Amino acid sequence: MMIWLVVAVLFLIYFIGVGYYFTQQVLFMKTNSLEFIYQRELENFRFDEGLYRSVQKQPFSIQSRYGYELKGYLFEAFDTNNWVIITHGVTVNKNNSIKYAELFLRLGFNVLTYDHRRHGESGGHTTSYGYYEKYDLQSVVQYLKDLKGEIVLGIHGESMGACTMLQYAGFVEDSAAFYISDCAFSTFEEQLTYRLKMDYKLPKWAILPVSSIWLKLRNGFFIKDISPLLATHNIKNPVLFVHSKLDPYIPFTHTLKLFEAKNQNKRELFIAENGAHAMSLNENKDDYYSIVSSFLTNIGVNHHSI
Repeated sequence: MMIWLVVAVLFLIYFIGVGYYFTQQVLFMKTNSLEFIYQRELENFRFDEGLYRSVQKQPFSIQSRYGYELKGYLFEAFDTNNWVIITHGVTVNKNNSIKYAELFLRLGFNVLTYDHRRHGESGGHTTSYGYYEKYDLQSVVQYLKDLKGEIVLGIHGESMGACTMLQYAGFVEDSAAFYISDCAFSTFEEQLTYRLKMDYKLPKWAILPVSSIWLKLRNGFFIKDISPLLATHNIKNPVLFVHSKLDPYIPFTHTLKLFEAKNQNKRELFIAENGAHAMSLNENKDDYYSIVSSFLTNIGVNHHSI
């Protein structure tokens, strides 16, 4: 009886300790301020500040279905119905999207950027890697369409923003004319398995089953519920998949799997030779601009040439 009691106590300690610690790291990853990201991007020459300041920016705030505010900017530089929504990665915010806004402004698109839940100026208590964010994106899309009427819409996502975008398009509504997925993971489970191995030298069986239960209890979803790969099978409209070959955080093989999952006649792939995670544009700017412009031409979306 004593042995079984000790085993039960040890298991309880393991279940609580592992589950609580892991979900704290996942749900409440430290985020950066708007000011920090702006200065980081500016000091590394990742956008043209003169262009950024010259374009009229209209702040907006809308209500998420989950009760918090989503805040962002409308960059309306042209009398056009071409619009792109940009979704940023985890820990950063809409100021990280300025370089992508510049890309699409130079292509003749108006741009919307916004902060995901729990990032920047938006509300929300946890980060869910696309599980709840995909519905926030739906709200942002609907807001823009209600505001501007009939538009040609593109969505660009980086890292978690790309995962959010793919799950929105595959699980919620395939409402954009095109999507650009930059350095997404294929499934949350595969990404967590990789990070456990690289950061902690731990196998997934020791952590993920318990942590998945805790995520469900604490925030309403299991690890398996976050799957850009499964979502991509459902996307009908064109997708350009982008990743850096040298990405040490999310291996580029994730994007290869996503590319293979997509309808074959509406997909393109760009594996950049240089750059770490989320650095494909920063380290391969000319190629990135050229690939995006070519992709838009190939799918018949009118734009300015670069």
